[in-house]
Amino acid sequence: MLTNPIDYLSQVHDPRRQNKNLLHPLKNILTIALTAVICGYHDWVDIEDFGNENKTWFATFLDLTHGIPSHDTFGNVFKRLNKDELSRYLSEWINQTQANHPHIAIDGKFIQGGYKNDNALQLVTAFASQTKLILAQVDIADKNNEISTLPQLLKLIDISGSIVTTDAIYCQKDISKQIIKAKAKYIFALKQNHKTLYEDIVLWLNSKLNNNNMTSIQTVEKDHGRIKTRRYATSTQLDWLSGKDDWTNLHAVVMVESIRDVKDKVTTERRYYLTSLTDVNMIADAICNHWSIENSQHWVLDVIFSEDDQKSLERHEKANKALLTRTALNLIRANGDAKLSVKRSKMRASQNKSYLEQLLFGKGWCDCSDVYQYLVKLMSRFLKMIKINHNQKYMKLYNKYHVLTTLDKAHTLN
Repeated sequence: MLTNPIDYLSQVHDPRRQNKNLLHPLKNILTIALTAVICGYHDWVDIEDFGNENKTWFATFLDLTHGIPSHDTFGNVFKRLNKDELSRYLSEWINQTQANHPHIAIDGKFIQGGYKNDNALQLVTAFASQTKLILAQVDIADKNNEISTLPQLLKLIDISGSIVTTDAIYCQKDISKQIIKAKAKYIFALKQNHKTLYEDIVLWLNSKLNNNNMTSIQTVEKDHGRIKTRRYATSTQLDWLSGKDDWTNLHAVVMVESIRDVKDKVTTERRYYLTSLTDVNMIADAICNHWSIENSQHWVLDVIFSEDDQKSLERHEKANKALLTRTALNLIRANGDAKLSVKRSKMRASQNKSYLEQLLFGKGWCDCSDVYQYLVKLMSRFLKMIKINHNQKYMKLYNKYHVLTTLDKAHTLN
């Protein structure tokens, strides 16, 4: 279970001028905005309305001397917050309470359909496939800096003991060195961006596979009339590979053959990878789990949180809003009811304050109503014991403090 993230996020430097006209603490702005996003509100106007409708509840743990911030205040603050600093505190919060991720998938995502314009915002995120938590995000400043983004991202999280999987853009020698130095393992997708290396490995693996001279396993999935067969094959014989030593701890090359059969129409695709692993089962699991970042993160953000449908925001505002959305998703995943979908959790949080408090405050939060019910039950049992034993001393004590009436009324709870 995750702890309350506001204690971390409110450490971010407040970009506003600190004077008597500063009416709303940064903690209030972040808390109200995050809570609103959890409950399904995304527009700044809607978030302001949500704050006003729940002002009494917010006042129980926030200083609302000057009321709820306006939608302009929310927008202006999120435009000016340092997105890198905010991202760093998000990573600290996650790593403080959740550690030891067996597999971490790295992938990028355009925000609000940004791929259509030149000033697109693309975020690279680290995603823990087992816990489905987003561990960190980094903004790609421009296409030329995409490769240099991953080293920055990896510095934000503890990857020791993890298997890190990436797309072909991050298949780089320096990144392999950084991952191994951090005591982790890697699997890099290999494509034409390393043309000579790619062609050599394709030729080697295809010839080995055709001669059945490779270690391999096969999986078959049947779903809605489709049959998907995947064959994972590895080769650890790499003495022939030119430049092998430039890739830190490169122990195997991998080929994944995917055969898709839909209504007797069969298509075959082969993909290739570099890895520091040798166990074909571990390699297969990690490659398969890598795609969970598409279904469990990207799809959820676009469809359940409507990230691509929101109106256009300024670049900094867009990045900070995206981080808020990912924080909300993490809280739902870690602190919510595992039986509920993300969509249903958002709905319940918007209607049930106890559940909302469970999501927002996480570990250490005490629901006073539950404690009260427990104490009533406990006292009710004690009353039965007193009546059975006819203990006059304790009967007088209860009468003195006027609890017998309350306990009699509560008997139905027992």
